[in-house]
Amino acid sequence: MDTKKIVGLLVTLVITIFLWAVPTDFYGIEALTVVQQRVIAMFVMAALLWIFEPIPNWTTSVLVIVLSLLTVSNKGIGFLCTPEAGELVVYTKIMSAFADPVVMLFLGGFVLAIMASKYGLDVTLAKIMLKPFGKNPRMVLLGFLIVIAVFSMFMSNTATAAMMLAFLAPVLAVLPSDDKGKIGLSLAIPIAANLGGIGTPIGTPPNATAVKFLAEAGCEVTFGEWAIRMIPFVIIMILIAWVLLQLLFPFKSKEVVLDIKDSGRKTDWKTYVVWITFIGTILLWATEKLTGINSNVVALIPLAVLTCCGIFTKDDIKEINWTVLWLVAGGFALGTDLQGTGLAKVLIEAIPFGTMGVVAVFIIAGVVCYFLSNFISNSATAALLIPILIVVAQAMGDPAAASHDSFVALGGTHAMISFIAVCASIAMLFPISTPPNAIASSTGLVETKDMAKIGLILGAIAFVLGYFWLTTIFPFESVQQVAETVTATL
Repeated sequence: MDTKKIVGLLVTLVITIFLWAVPTDFYGIEALTVVQQRVIAMFVMAALLWIFEPIPNWTTSVLVIVLSLLTVSNKGIGFLCTPEAGELVVYTKIMSAFADPVVMLFLGGFVLAIMASKYGLDVTLAKIMLKPFGKNPRMVLLGFLIVIAVFSMFMSNTATAAMMLAFLAPVLAVLPSDDKGKIGLSLAIPIAANLGGIGTPIGTPPNATAVKFLAEAGCEVTFGEWAIRMIPFVIIMILIAWVLLQLLFPFKSKEVVLDIKDSGRKTDWKTYVVWITFIGTILLWATEKLTGINSNVVALIPLAVLTCCGIFTKDDIKEINWTVLWLVAGGFALGTDLQGTGLAKVLIEAIPFGTMGVVAVFIIAGVVCYFLSNFISNSATAALLIPILIVVAQAMGDPAAASHDSFVALGGTHAMISFIAVCASIAMLFPISTPPNAIASSTGLVETKDMAKIGLILGAIAFVLGYFWLTTIFPFESVQQVAETVTATL
């Protein structure tokens, strides 16, 4: 272990022990319990280990799960896990992180990618998909960003990322090992998937949560109104991401040529089964709203079909990237700890939104949402924050309130809740922040520091742009005017 890693490990240990050992009063949160304090310590420990990487990322995740089971679960160490210490997490919920539905989606995605590579589908499909963008690596990068973003507007971000992993592999294979552009291409998956989902109400769960609570508050937003407002924002962010990726991870190669070489394999019935299964799975992912079959369930179909047909064998199982599955599981376990102990709710309720100015509410709520979304699911963060902020927004929007005029001037309830949905989607600092991030990590090309660097820069840009976009540049009233004009024209 080099000096840098040793220092990182020592710093992590010192900070973690300090946060674990100090009295709960140190945190200044009145309702904080001892169990919740332990979660804070583990939370910081995991973040530091993922940043410094003194041990592999997936090892950190396993450590989080084991520590959670021992210190904050209802089946942990007896003298630590007592009712007096605070609300304990049911141990089966922590252990079930290893078999979370999203982990199963990853498993299905890996199976598809392995089979696509084995039977040559990945090169064929990638060549067709990227043909409009030519052979210039920079244009190929733009092609990936656009295609992934568009898919993510209408189907699960995770399913989109899992699907695109198969298309990305042959592109990475033709680039030199020392070409930094490979990192940029790998990061294009989570960046485009996370940003693309912002474009429509069905693109990502936080959007749907926002639309639901806005409707209940009497501020209905149609699919078209959301899309008119947010797709231009997505386009701008995708172009910014494209430029940043080229600056941070410049291409060494001058062109990308995807040659389909004859593998010598005959086109037999197995090839046709793989093709049909691959295309059928993607169609089911894309039509989730019509079929009602959850994308996580769909991901297991190729595993069942291909194993039953003897196409996916015990030797192929060894090729699955199990370390990524364990990495994701650790992130889910941490999220379970935050919610199961009540810590996430306590942290949010400890913030006195009701006594703040309008701009402060926007900014602080956005920062809290962004921070939490890097460690627990975007959906859970939105579900925790939005109901509280709806109440705050209604109070600020009351004509009798002192803040009424400035709140209305900044776009009112529509702007505030939409902004929170955006903040949930732009959180992508770590491999565990979103499933698409973990998929990028599975390529083995992306270090946590690279992901954190681009994630932080894009997150800051999207945060600032999103705030001004929703409150000043393109407020909801402008959307309604555009919609009315289009309707009148038609």
